Amino acid sequence: MKVIGISGYSGSGKTTLIEQLIGRLKAAGQRVSVVKHAHHKFDIDQEGKDSWRHRRAGAFEVVVASDRRLAMIREYEVEADPTAHQLLAELSDCDWAIVEGFKHGDLPKIEVWRAETGSVAHYGDDPFIVAVATDRVQDLPKPTALPVFDLGDVQALAEFLLGNPGRYEYEYTSPYDAADA
Repeated sequence: MKVIGISGYSGSGKTTLIEQLIGRLKAAGQRVSVVKHAHHKFDIDQEGKDSWRHRRAGAFEVVVASDRRLAMIREYEVEADPTAHQLLAELSDCDWAIVEGFKHGDLPKIEVWRAETGSVAHYGDDPFIVAVATDRVQDLPKPTALPVFDLGDVQALAEFLLGNPGRYEYEYTSPYDAADA
């Protein structure tokens, strides 16, 4: 599995970029999964539905499946904020995993930056950022030797990723695994 993170502040266009990138990678014959960091108390379950009732009754995990899809809902017994690595370990086999959010994570990532958001750019300080995607290259707050892509040219970004897939091959070793060796 190859992994690329897409990071940036709210309103920068991460979700739209990811939607388009999924389409380009799928068109290239790739199986794509997404890991997304959500904020606080999001919920995908609907009040009154069986799975919601099971969770509310105290189930730690509820798995709902049909002949078309599967969903798993896990309730943390104590507040937890899983890492991107823990969530990637939950995925089934795929060619690419796109990780949205986790802007301070230790994965290769593309920073999405727009001047109009007024956000700080991290590409000069974060060694895990491998490229920048923006709507106005001329407005980047600092020069960079990294590849810079126009947000409107997702095909070029897909070609960049597919052109050097080995760079994104995921090989995470937990610090706990190293201590046990």
